[in-house]
Amino acid sequence: MGPLNIGSHGTAAIFLVLATAACHRAKSPDAYGNFETDEVAVSAQATGQLVSFTVADGIALRAGEIVGLVDTTQLALERARIVAEQQSIAARVAEAGRQAAVFAVQRDIALRNYERMQRLFAERAAPAQQRDQAERDYRTLVAQMQAAQAQQQSVAREASSASAQVAQINDQIAKSRIINPRTGTVLATYAKTGEVVQPGQQLYKIANIDTLILRAYITERQLGSVKLGQRVQVHVDQGGGKLLTLPGTVSWVSAKAEFTPTPVQTRDERADLVYAVKINVPNPKGTLKIGMPADVNFGALPARKS
Repeated sequence: MGPLNIGSHGTAAIFLVLATAACHRAKSPDAYGNFETDEVAVSAQATGQLVSFTVADGIALRAGEIVGLVDTTQLALERARIVAEQQSIAARVAEAGRQAAVFAVQRDIALRNYERMQRLFAERAAPAQQRDQAERDYRTLVAQMQAAQAQQQSVAREASSASAQVAQINDQIAKSRIINPRTGTVLATYAKTGEVVQPGQQLYKIANIDTLILRAYITERQLGSVKLGQRVQVHVDQGGGKLLTLPGTVSWVSAKAEFTPTPVQTRDERADLVYAVKINVPNPKGTLKIGMPADVNFGALPARKS
């Protein structure tokens, strides 16, 4: 077979194919990583049965939304008992106050009588027995008034203690309401209606997945070229040779080196020291998933102006 004769038109066609392939060849990634998000684990703050719990995997919740309730029946009964005691204590405080006021008036009268008897005794117009009796009357009333005042203070402390107990129960009742702390999507639930929960027990996990964080790793040589606020291109493999390219913004650069994490190790560099970076990537359609691998090209987009 003779040599293949390619004319000028055939040569141009081959050149065009090679040029097109070269234009579409992807640039080698600058870094690799996986998507993550700032997750919040919501825990119970009260002990009791979950009488309601509206959380389910995948649902969206608003910040401040009440999503569950721990049974507060016993707390409400205890609060009612203490409130009733408060009314009795308040009556005792008032009575002790009135009694102390009566003794104060009687003490003042006894004091004037005692002073008068002292003058009469000094003038030899009254016997010592009358003076001594006036003194005893005065000192008795002083002691009675002081006892009434001490009783009033003691009952007042009881009232203060009861108020503190009511405030404590109100706080426990408030903590029995499970309030969602942030807007986001429920990633996992760990409890169901009817279960008995304890303080600190995790009920569900929530995160804002409208924007995911790509934690990638760069070498020391790349460190000087990566800046906070820098805009980059993030690439995600969608299978079948399709590559999804998304914009991202560098939000954090670690100041401490570490060994390349296992999930992002390459064949050539297994134990090189690298620096972690975080890149915020918008995810409005929910295409990106937590844990999904991705790679990134730095310097692909201009830095965002502040």
